Amino acid sequence: MMRVREMDEADIGAVSTIRVRGWQAAYAGIVPQTYLDAMTDEGDAGQRRQLFPQPRRKSRDLVALGDRGPVGWICFGPCQHEMSGVGRVGEVYALYVAPDLIGQGIGRRLLGEAHAQMKSQGFEASALWVLCDNQPARRFYERAGYQADGATRDDVYDEITLTELHYQRVL
Repeated sequence: MMRVREMDEADIGAVSTIRVRGWQAAYAGIVPQTYLDAMTDEGDAGQRRQLFPQPRRKSRDLVALGDRGPVGWICFGPCQHEMSGVGRVGEVYALYVAPDLIGQGIGRRLLGEAHAQMKSQGFEASALWVLCDNQPARRFYERAGYQADGATRDDVYDEITLTELHYQRVL
């Protein structure tokens, strides 16, 4: 039985493991392997421990709990860039599921709860960014009602430039 709840500081280590393993699985063959190999649970957890308790932090974090503790994590909040023609927009900043549990509905459940919370906070739409070459993630978000809107941005990983596509959906 899985449930979703607010993340707390005790979840940071597990969330960092989910995030790092998620990157290493989802972005293999997309992000340079040297970048993926340099990621560590400890490094990610250290950064997360500094950011998590910030009193003015506007993001929200939820974890999906399974038999072994946290098995998925989503972070969302106000959209970090302006979008014209749309009311208040929330943004999914990150969504990761333990790689061995992908396909079991955990990501869909986390995304659904994030959408419900964004809507209750007065957001009318949700946006997110997806690496152009991450076809499984693009299909996942498209099945959840997101559509690419034509906006792009580039990120650099170990001197390799990768393009992200902007997606949005009405809540």
